Amino acid sequence: MKIMLAQIAPRVGDITGNIELMIDAANRAENASCDLIAFPELAVTGYPPEDLLLRPSFMEAVEFAVDEIVAASGDCAVVFGAPRRVAGRDRTRLMNSAFIARKGALLGICDKQCLPNYGVFDELRYFIPGSGNEVVFDIDGWKVGIGICEDIWSDSLAGKQAGLTADVWLNLNASPFHIDKQIEREALMSERAKCFSAPVIYVNPVGGQDEVVFDGGSHVVDAAGELLLRAPLFETALPVVDLEQAGQSSVVPVPSTVAQIHAALVLGVSDYVHRNGCQQVLIGLSGGIDSAVTAAIAVEALGAENVLGVLLPSKLSSDHSVTDAEALAVNLGIESVTLPIAGPVDAVDTVLADTFAAWGMSEPDVTEENIQARSRGILLMAISNKSGRMLLTTGNKSEMAVGYATLYGDMAGGFAVLKDVYKTDVFALADYINREHEIIPQNSIDKPPSAELRPDQKDSDSLPDYDKLDAILKGSIEDRLSVDEIASQGFDRSEVQRVVGMLHAAEYKRRQAPPGVKITRRAFGRDRRYPITHAFHEV
Repeated sequence: MKIMLAQIAPRVGDITGNIELMIDAANRAENASCDLIAFPELAVTGYPPEDLLLRPSFMEAVEFAVDEIVAASGDCAVVFGAPRRVAGRDRTRLMNSAFIARKGALLGICDKQCLPNYGVFDELRYFIPGSGNEVVFDIDGWKVGIGICEDIWSDSLAGKQAGLTADVWLNLNASPFHIDKQIEREALMSERAKCFSAPVIYVNPVGGQDEVVFDGGSHVVDAAGELLLRAPLFETALPVVDLEQAGQSSVVPVPSTVAQIHAALVLGVSDYVHRNGCQQVLIGLSGGIDSAVTAAIAVEALGAENVLGVLLPSKLSSDHSVTDAEALAVNLGIESVTLPIAGPVDAVDTVLADTFAAWGMSEPDVTEENIQARSRGILLMAISNKSGRMLLTTGNKSEMAVGYATLYGDMAGGFAVLKDVYKTDVFALADYINREHEIIPQNSIDKPPSAELRPDQKDSDSLPDYDKLDAILKGSIEDRLSVDEIASQGFDRSEVQRVVGMLHAAEYKRRQAPPGVKITRRAFGRDRRYPITHAFHEV
């Protein structure tokens, strides 16, 4: 059996565009004399369609699309994902389904049985599970088993299906990226192939959708669990596997961890900006590593001609902050403008001076620091409003975790590129970006991180060193360890307690942050949902 894996880039809600992608790919499979082409989960709608599924007009458009794809099918069978309405006792319900079509006819429908409801997934809100009554279909004499994404991750379901006879198993996916996830996928598919005593074909889409990125990585393992094919990560592709051709292998290497992060960020920025009808962005350039990495990623995603760097020096900005930002702009080939903020800051301070004095609160503190950050936010948003450019924020996950960011200041913007990137990984990204020649000035990498909101300020004045901070944060966020469990790894307990306290206290800020690319298992937002107001505190 000759099978094409349709690693395409469907767009949520673009049903017409998705149909065109699918029919074009199906025609290519037909011309390549394939027996079958497999598309990703919910390819017709894009994933996740969320509450679009609850609109009757949306589902009507989906049903027309399904009919159109079925009618367009030829000798090459087409297996594709779409939602479908089923009549219930009291109301219409939805199923997450795979449709099988050939020669203009619908051969069968397979419904997803295991509905994930963790992390970014919220499928129980929309779908009811399939019964599993029909999962193996006869397609031109071949017995083809079909599962949809989470179905193949369920050990209990795999155990039940192990006794079924199939020549090949197809798994239709919409599996978001996180660091090194491809290794996990392939290890599991190898186990399942041995369990099923049949080859397993895993097809996954590509593209950014709000905060998630789909990285492709479609692959095939044989009945012995050996990898036969791996499509490239972060690229569309239409690879073909011939299950009757012995000894074939087409395995594209998996990029390094930092290369995966970089590719995910580039793809996430490109699709978020373009799919929201924008072409150009602006970034506040401080001369620091975060804004430098953000700008470099934006240039790769959108082109230098579409990126504007804005320098916003204050009275406290060091000379090297300005020169480093200017050097970055030259290295990237982007336009830059300089807007000093001393005037706006002085104006706000003057307006507030008498009131603060009357309250006996004239001593400068974090209030005056935040006025600087918010003055920058005002100017950046003004340029965004006037020019139509999207403002990209530059804060990283470590800062967002502990609240080291200013609401309506450096948090202002449309998309937070580094929102899920720890500071230590920002340094790794900078080195990766400079792997061939210097793009990010070395001084931006080497100098101690600082917000430069007060004289001689350094991040380390109020935070542990980032190596230590990130290790504590990963223990709490990614591994959900207690204070005592983290401290047992060699950290000072009081410092761990302080960091975890800062993490919980900053929840209200994160709720107001712009979306950003997910690269870890537990990104802030849909992956990690904590109440802002609660009374549980580890002591």
